[in-house]
Amino acid sequence: MTKQRYILAHSMARQRAAQAVKDAPDGWHVVVSEPTRNLEQNAALWAILSEISEQVIWYGNKLTSEEWKIIFTAALKKQKVVPGIDQGTFVMVGESSSQMTKSDFSDLLELIRAFGAEKEVNFGC
Repeated sequence: MTKQRYILAHSMARQRAAQAVKDAPDGWHVVVSEPTRNLEQNAALWAILSEISEQVIWYGNKLTSEEWKIIFTAALKKQKVVPGIDQGTFVMVGESSSQMTKSDFSDLLELIRAFGAEKEVNFGC
């Protein structure tokens, strides 16, 4: 038996998932979860992060889209900063956006757009 994934979109999918659980060997795992972000949300994320990275200077620094993503993800999830292994450095620890649910990812996009509006970013859309 190989890894199987079911999207619970209709009764037949639910029946197949239930049968797969019944047929699974002892020790196998079952996870039922909300779907993670989709490609459309991901594309929107990088488009608005690009605009922010081009238009916003943050405390005298021009940040990359990747750095902005870390900042916004940390703000959404109230993540923490801890000392790094090199003296005088700090590291932000927290959740990857690729593992966020669709609703969490929507909240992330909303947070970024609100920040952009506050900083008068022209999103060009």
